[in-house]
Amino acid sequence: MTLSGVMLIGQEAVSGNSATITAVNPATGERLEPSYPGGGKGEVDQACALAEDAFASYGESSLEERAAFLETIADEIEAIGDGLIERTMAETGLPRARLEGERGRTCGQLRLFASVVRAGEWLDVRL
Repeated sequence: MTLSGVMLIGQEAVSGNSATITAVNPATGERLEPSYPGGGKGEVDQACALAEDAFASYGESSLEERAAFLETIADEIEAIGDGLIERTMAETGLPRARLEGERGRTCGQLRLFASVVRAGEWLDVRL
């Protein structure tokens, strides 16, 4: 996992122009690199506009597409591997076992929700 010190807005790497934000390891007080220049009103407006567009297109997607989307998120979280756990340990001070459990729970919930979405029973359709 490579951190680059930029924001991702849509599929674009954007360098902010506001005050720099740096994570701190709560266990050691060590400043963690990279630092991230903060975003301003323009970046927030851009992210909100993209989110609104994504919401509209997601609302038009099929149940299968939505379920596959959730499963892909879980797969991608797992694909990051140990780098995610190590960085999260550094940023939170939480132990490895706790974070591995949280990752497993999150991915399990995403997959469970995907199966609920795919089944469509929550739509309460009556014929």
